[in-house]
This record gives sequence, structure tokens and C-alpha cells, in this order.
Amino acid sequence: MPFRRKLLLLLTALTPAVSAPAQTAAPAGPSSDPVAQNLNLRFANGIVAVAEEKIITVADVMQYIGPLLPQLRNEARNEKEFQERLEQLQDSAIQDLIDRVLIVKEFRKDEKKQIPVSYIENAIADELAERFEGDRSKFLAYLRSKGQTIRDYRKEVEENIIFQYMQGQQRKSQSVVSPVRIETYYSENKDRFYREDEVHLRLIQLTRTETETDATLLEQANQILERFKAGEKFEDLAKQFSKDLKRSKGGDWNWLKRSDFRKEFSEVAFDLKKGEASKPVLLPEGAFILYAEDRRFAGIQPLDEVRDQIERVLVQQMGRASQERWLERLRRNGYVKHH
Repeated sequence: MPFRRKLLLLLTALTPAVSAPAQTAAPAGPSSDPVAQNLNLRFANGIVAVAEEKIITVADVMQYIGPLLPQLRNEARNEKEFQERLEQLQDSAIQDLIDRVLIVKEFRKDEKKQIPVSYIENAIADELAERFEGDRSKFLAYLRSKGQTIRDYRKEVEENIIFQYMQGQQRKSQSVVSPVRIETYYSENKDRFYREDEVHLRLIQLTRTETETDATLLEQANQILERFKAGEKFEDLAKQFSKDLKRSKGGDWNWLKRSDFRKEFSEVAFDLKKGEASKPVLLPEGAFILYAEDRRFAGIQPLDEVRDQIERVLVQQMGRASQERWLERLRRNGYVKHH
């Protein structure tokens, strides 16, 4: 489900690696919050679902979606679209919170599986340092504002670690893609691997001073070219003479398409063969020497060049499909009641 994947990706980006959204988000707003009012209208008793022995409340959902609401508001074109997307977000959050409960239950079925105490302690220490600047009194005040004890918090942290571990195990189980599957994907999606003409460019820029003439600039540039033709590396000459931002990298601008160049450079760069340097290009700001480190011509990229890229795409696809099947099984076998 694209919307749910987006929700999870955004929440991952907004929260520390060891923390669940409910843990890191600000406490749910007061009932005057229109989003909270919306949820309270949908769930009059404040309970949105029960998963196993866990009651999931309106406050839990508000804490989960809180970090996303400003972005949702900015992206919505009007109030109607905002309300529609808000309801989708709420439903996705409810399902995610239910799934977390079921995933933790699945982990605990195997009594041999335990999260080491040191993992929990380290996660709490990191959270204390990052969110509360090491101030334990602020940390305890935060727990009181949530109505939590330290024991509750430790359990929450442990369950966050379990959740991430179980998801990681699912992804790991789908990390091998057969060569045949890669080749099939390539054959069926060749248009995706079309590329334009590209040149791997190195550049030497000689900046014009107030007193320099075209003749003196050209003389300097031609002297550098003679040293290149005599066998010196263009990279070394760029480090020695170039005045542009890439000097320390030997004038390396990496792979560029025609559209990446200013008009004065485009034809010059794409007329070069691999290993060839241009004649000096004279412009008001200085003289430039272009060098083609390598060339790639327009067309479909060979399979060997895109194999790793295809493998990553397929691993992600397989991982999502596998995780959805896994979650569907947990949902079938678990106790879930929606309110």
C-alpha cells in the first residue's frame, strides 16, 4: 500500500533509530485540536482498537501521526483534500499500531528469544542524551506528562527494538535475487535504462585577472596543454593550475549530460574522445581546458551496468510483498477488534 509505505518512511526519517513514533512525538494535543476532535468524533469512547491485550487509543494515534500533520497540511490543495488524506493517514496509523502489537507477540512466542538488557540500556542512554541533553529531570518530567513510569518506558523501548529486529529479519529473508529474475526484469523494463550521451569531465580553469589579456591567458593554457601532451596527467595539472572548485579533486566534475553544460562548453565536451583534451576555450571570466576522462553514448545501458540497481529494486519489491504476507498471517492469527 503506497500510502502506508510513505507513512512509515516519513516516520522513520523523523524519529531516532531506536525510537517508536509514539515515543518521540510530542504528547497528543488537547481536545480543542481539530485533528483530535476529528478522531474523537470517529471514536467517541477514545478507543480505536484492541490488539491482543493492548488498547490503542486516540491519544496513541495522535502521537503517531503528529510529526506528519504540518507536511500533510502543506501538501493538501484544499480543506477537502486535507480531510480525505487525514482520514487515510489515521487509518494507516491505526493499522501500523495494531501490527506492532502483533509483531511483538510473534517475537515473544519463542521463549529463547530475548533482547539483551544492554541493548535496552544503550537505547535509553542515547535517548536521554539526544532528546534531553542528559538531563534526567527533564526525562522524568516527560514521562510524567505521558503518564508513564520508567518501567513502562523500558517496556516501550524493548518493544521498539523487537519491532525493528523482526522487520529486519523479514527483509533479510528476501535479500537473494536469482540472475534469471534480474534478466527478466531488465528485458521487460529496458526503457527505464535509457541514458543520454554523457562525458566524465575534468576541467582546468584559468581565472582572468584585471591586467591579463586574452593573449596571456591563451599562452598559459597552451603551456599546460603542452605538458599534458608530453605525458603529464591532466588530473595532476588541474590540481596545480586550476582555479575552480574541483581543483583538489583534479578538476573532476564526474559524469555530465549535455543539459548539464553551459552552451559554450557543450559542443566542445561532446566532440572529445576518451582521453582527449580540448583546445583552450576563452570566455570573459577566463580560459578553460576540458578533458574527457571517459565517454558513454546514448542508448540502453548494458545489463552488467544496471544489474546492482535492478537487484536493489527487486529486493525491495520482494521484501514488501513478503512483509505484507507475513503481516496478513499475523492479523489472521491474532486477536484484533476495531471500534
